[in-house]
Amino acid sequence: MTGSSPFLAYTPAALAFGTSGLRGLVADITDLEAYINVKGALRYLSSIGDVAPGGGVVLAGDLRPSTDRIMRACAQAIVDSGCGVENAGKIPTPALILRGMSTGRPGVMVSGSHIPFDRNGIKLSKSAGEILKTDEKGITAEVERVRAEEYARTAADTAFTAAGAFKRSPDLPAIEPAAEEAYVRRYRESFARGGLSGLRVLVYQHSAVGRDILPRILRELGAEVVTAGRAETFVPIDTENITDEMLDRLDALVAAEAQGGPIHAVVSTDGDSDRPLVAAVLPAGRVRFLPGDLLGIVVAEYLRADAAAVPISANDAVERRMSERHVLLRKTKIGSPYVIAALDELGHEGRHPRIVGWEANGGFLLGSDVVLPAGALAALPTRDATLPILANLFAAAERGVALSQLWDELPARFGRSGLIDGVPVAVSAAILAHLVPAGDTVEVAFDAAGNALVLAGPAAAAWRERRATLARFFGPAAGFDGIARINVLDGVRVYFHNGDVAHVRPSGNAPQLRIYANSDSQARADAIVAAGLREPDGILRLMEKAFPAVG
Repeated sequence: MTGSSPFLAYTPAALAFGTSGLRGLVADITDLEAYINVKGALRYLSSIGDVAPGGGVVLAGDLRPSTDRIMRACAQAIVDSGCGVENAGKIPTPALILRGMSTGRPGVMVSGSHIPFDRNGIKLSKSAGEILKTDEKGITAEVERVRAEEYARTAADTAFTAAGAFKRSPDLPAIEPAAEEAYVRRYRESFARGGLSGLRVLVYQHSAVGRDILPRILRELGAEVVTAGRAETFVPIDTENITDEMLDRLDALVAAEAQGGPIHAVVSTDGDSDRPLVAAVLPAGRVRFLPGDLLGIVVAEYLRADAAAVPISANDAVERRMSERHVLLRKTKIGSPYVIAALDELGHEGRHPRIVGWEANGGFLLGSDVVLPAGALAALPTRDATLPILANLFAAAERGVALSQLWDELPARFGRSGLIDGVPVAVSAAILAHLVPAGDTVEVAFDAAGNALVLAGPAAAAWRERRATLARFFGPAAGFDGIARINVLDGVRVYFHNGDVAHVRPSGNAPQLRIYANSDSQARADAIVAAGLREPDGILRLMEKAFPAVG
């Protein structure tokens, strides 16, 4: 961040791009900071011809307590950029992007997705879809120019107080329902009406922005819908980190509604409703949660995909199943912009008519138009929660089997993930610096003696050293076998000779350190994550102590 302001009574903290969008503490997302970032982003979009003076911008937000204020600041930035504002209201992120793409306009979504309520974010999109990593440098440069302009104003000239708030709070335009209606119509017209008849589905509403839209879509497709758990305070649900406490909560919701008839499935989403939560209800009334990377396999098969892209953190069952189905699979860094870039590459190759992508959190991206029996489903290359929920329910219903029976046919690979909070970015960077060798090599396999295959000389020695370092943390005492392979595409993913997988990676959205695990049993995957998270001497804490940040 450059420059300083004579009228501010605090030191601003600039927003930063995470894995997808700008994120920060609510205390740091002042009206001024939101205004600067949106105005800078629109200047960049104008420079590449994606928006013109007088053009429109679609604006929406989630249900966080800070969202309304930030939306007002964003709206003023849009107006001051010479553009019109379509206030789409509180709708899912994919509904906003669908509206923008269908009308040729960029969008601004105020949401922190699944991160805690003391944080929020601004997700920007172009008329063709999400902002990509290649856009971030240009946006950042324009944001800094706008920042310098705003900071150069005097206390009398600026629209902001010394605390960074608007002197006069802007008004939002009236909500236009077109974006919500188009999103509902997308699924109503592509999936068979009545196709979910006979299913009783519980929608856990909590504070998800799509909590009323999802039940509406399910009902229009024939399901009997029960809603439960609606919350007026924000509930940060991370679909990559579903805890036993959350599963117990879902069990209790099912038990409370069981007297009205059997519940067949429980569905929900994260805060901005672009990541699904799907659980089957077993005969005993307990729920069975399926992680998002495995949900995506079902969706890909239902859509008859012939090419797919997933992040490196996805359960390796994806690789096994796609290989069995002869589906081309691309692995990417973690974050929807990377998956979208891979979808674009697959599309440009022109050899695959049905291209899909998904993330370990379950958010599903449709890279090409797909024709379903009831109608066409247009491409939507952004994370979406509704498509994977519907595809799993329809796949089971059309075959006349319970959801859990459908899932039993997936490869018997089990996953778990978890995280520790409050790990500064500098600490995570120090850990990776000690675990990731320099150079362009992404993955190396080792022989039984620990020698790096293919590589030679200093490069081989560097990888052999990193393997030895990792073996200090992932050792026999915790049940780990020898290290067979290491991948450093995003974080450090370690493959062991017995088939176990452990993956350590900093969060791109918050000061968190994550661990992912795959194994041939759920108990072992759980044990790997437990060994990583144990306090105070788990693997992640030991790494934190062994590799402290410098400075």
